Amino acid sequence: MHRDVDRYKKFSRRGLFLFGGNIALMSVLIGRMGYLQIFESEKYKTLAEDNRISLKLLSPLRGRILDRKGRPMAINKKNYRAMLLPAKLTSRESVYSEIAKILGLDKQELSRLKKRVLRSSRFSPVVLKENLTWRQVASIEARAIELPGVLVEVGESRYYPDGKISGQIVGYVSSVSDKDNVKGPLKRLPGFKVGRAGVEKVYDAALRGKEGARQIEVNAFGQEIRELSRKVGDPGNEVWLTVDKELQRFTTNRLKSQSASAVVIDVHTGEVLALVSTPGFDPNVFSRGLSHEEWKKITSDPMFPLHNKAISGQYAPGSAFKMIVALAALKNKVISPRTKIYCNGEFELGEKLFYCWKKDGHGTMDLHNAISQSCDCYFYEVALKTGIDRIGAIAQDLGLGQLFDFELPGEKKGLIPSKIWKKKQGKLWHPGETLQAGIGQGFVLATPLQLAVMTARLVNGGKAIVPQITKTIRSSVDSNQFKSVKEAPIISSLNQAHLELIVKAMGAVTNSPSGTAYKTSSKLPGLAFGGKTGTVQVRRISEEERETGVLKNTELEWHERDHAIFVGFSPLTQPRYAVSVIVEHGGSGSAIAAPVARDILFEVKRRYIKRNMVAID
Repeated sequence: MHRDVDRYKKFSRRGLFLFGGNIALMSVLIGRMGYLQIFESEKYKTLAEDNRISLKLLSPLRGRILDRKGRPMAINKKNYRAMLLPAKLTSRESVYSEIAKILGLDKQELSRLKKRVLRSSRFSPVVLKENLTWRQVASIEARAIELPGVLVEVGESRYYPDGKISGQIVGYVSSVSDKDNVKGPLKRLPGFKVGRAGVEKVYDAALRGKEGARQIEVNAFGQEIRELSRKVGDPGNEVWLTVDKELQRFTTNRLKSQSASAVVIDVHTGEVLALVSTPGFDPNVFSRGLSHEEWKKITSDPMFPLHNKAISGQYAPGSAFKMIVALAALKNKVISPRTKIYCNGEFELGEKLFYCWKKDGHGTMDLHNAISQSCDCYFYEVALKTGIDRIGAIAQDLGLGQLFDFELPGEKKGLIPSKIWKKKQGKLWHPGETLQAGIGQGFVLATPLQLAVMTARLVNGGKAIVPQITKTIRSSVDSNQFKSVKEAPIISSLNQAHLELIVKAMGAVTNSPSGTAYKTSSKLPGLAFGGKTGTVQVRRISEEERETGVLKNTELEWHERDHAIFVGFSPLTQPRYAVSVIVEHGGSGSAIAAPVARDILFEVKRRYIKRNMVAID
């Protein structure tokens, strides 16, 4: 019996200890729950909301690109895009097969699509194709059951109203790649694009804008249930250009389908009114997505439509370089305006003969007539006496052989040779090379942009204007005025009296009966202009060919024909605008390039200059 009592007492003590322990544990749990409920409620409410609500970024609206008058050159427009959500994709191959038929994807495009899907998150939508046609939208919607995970979304795409007309200037945009310097989640957003060429590339950061966001409710698997709120981001800045898009269109149409370029510039401000390279390319094809076949066709075109010839084409300037030789000779007192040199059609240097373009020669020439009639023999002798380094110094002052830090990618420097430059090549400079440089051939290279700047500096009194294509960058709601243009400094090495002689001679090129471009002159009042022709050989002419007769350009294969060049200005008195035109393998500068330049200057006159010759804008 005593044993039973002891056992009961032991059991009671153990029960008491267990009960006490339970009470203590429950007290701790209740206390902790109370603490979390009362004191930590806001913290865990936020965490719970984060599990239920997901924040997704929205692609910012890209800023517009406008011409000098505010007319759109690059805008955004609504488009339908096909999207694929990998998490909902069931029968992969059958879906891929159907979507390829609907969207017209070839094998390579389909292969790239599959790789993108594999690299993406299960719940991150992948863009299949943008700018869908109504037929494609209807086909996807009608087959929604057969295409799980495929949906149509309304987005924004880049649109270029002028197509090929301004492609080389505005450039284009395309999807982000791993090589692009885009940080954060932006690069994974459907429809987000970056600039690849032209203004789109140079001012990409300013055009991007600030992203928006939307709150969506998701389930435990991360699937979207509904949209709770949306905040649209800030659009990118607007880029206003100095270009006149209608003048750009006129110039492009005037050059037609030739491999050519033209630049129109304000001689006092350096503003570029037109910058054309033909044939061009339509940036809209890049915006919507380029097929392999389309890309191959563009890149294999022998006229290089992706190559902006106006700033990166490097050509021998031909006789357009003779004004520089004349200025160098006048500055160094090698000649005077009255110095006469006889031209019989050939110039002898040692045992080698250098020929004038006019077989029987020009007779006795002074500076004025040598420029207006473009006498080669005159400039052979003048260049030889002046020397290549003196000529090169003036060429540099007038804008050749240098970069302007122009606001488009791909600008080339050209080449102004010198004795030091030739020595760096491991060779000595020869006198015959000076003769070739004297008529703008040999090693001398210049871009159409440089030739336009050279002409502007010649006719504006020697002001060192610098070309520019951007007028201002501002937000779409900003009403600030355009940036002011500073007065360009006078080039100290140039003599005003010498410049006047050159400009007068350039006027005679088009207005004197003996001038090389007289046939392009206009008899209408107020339409007189000046300039200089250039015809650049691209092949060597043999002695045998000279004796039997040099073949005309029209008798040669296209790639063997001479380049046609013309630089000009208008009005004839108080010049305001300059133009350079180069037609690759066009033939004669006077017959091919000069009429194009004339028509462009007439169009500029119609748009910007009143009858009293006062410039307007």
